[in-house]
Amino acid sequence: MAGLADRVVLITGATGTTGRIVAGAFARTGARLGLVGTNRDRLGEVARALGLADDRWLAAVGDLRQAADARSAVGQVVDGFGRVDVVLHLIGGWTGGVAVVDLDPEVVRGMLDQHLWTTLNIVQAVVPAMVAAGWGRIAAVGSRPALEAAPRVASYAIAKAAEDTILRTTAREVAGTGVTANLVIVGTIDEADERDTAPTPKNASWTTPEEIAAALLYLCSDEAGGINGVRLPLDSRG
Repeated sequence: MAGLADRVVLITGATGTTGRIVAGAFARTGARLGLVGTNRDRLGEVARALGLADDRWLAAVGDLRQAADARSAVGQVVDGFGRVDVVLHLIGGWTGGVAVVDLDPEVVRGMLDQHLWTTLNIVQAVVPAMVAAGWGRIAAVGSRPALEAAPRVASYAIAKAAEDTILRTTAREVAGTGVTANLVIVGTIDEADERDTAPTPKNASWTTPEEIAAALLYLCSDEAGGINGVRLPLDSRG
C-alpha cells in the first residue's frame, strides 16, 4: 500500500491473536511499529515471533484505561520514532450472557473501561499531533452487536457503541485535515479458522484476522484518504 513504508503505526491490543496478525501485515509494508500493552515481556515475544528487527519496533507499556498511561504510551512511541502516523485500536474483551434486568454495574463499568475509555484516551493522545502534521489514520474493530440490539450482550454492546460514537464523531471533527477515523465491523473473529476448517451456517459470517488486517491496510493507505467515518462491514451482512 502506498504511503505505509516507514509510517509509524501504533497498535493497541498487540499481544492478542488478531493484534499479532495485524502487526505482521503492517510490518511487511515497511512500517515501523509501536506495540502497546501492559506487559513488556509479552510485547517482546510478539516482536520476536514476527521477526521484527530491533530498529523497526518498540514497546510502549501502559494501561490505556488511564488517560495518563495513554499519553505516556504515545510519548514512548514519539520518543523512539518521532511521531505517530497510524493508530490501530485492537483492544478486545467481551462479557455477555446476562439480560439487562440482571446486569451487574461493575461488569458494565469494566466493559466501558475496556472499550470506551481506552478509545477516548488514545484518540485524545494522538489526534492533535496528527492534525498538526496534516496526515493520520485511526482505525478500530467495531462490533455488530453495538449496531444491532441483541439479547444478553448489553454490557459489551453498550461499550462498543460508545467506541463507535467516539471514532465516528472524531471523523467528523477532523474532516478535511488529512486525518481519518474508521471502523471495520465484525460479528465474531474467527481466530481458530473454524469457518474454513469446520464450516457451519453459524460461522459462515465470521471474520478472520487476516481479513481484518487486509481491510486495515487499505483504510490506512494514502489511497483511502477520502474514506472517513465509515463502518466497513466484514461479516457478509452489509
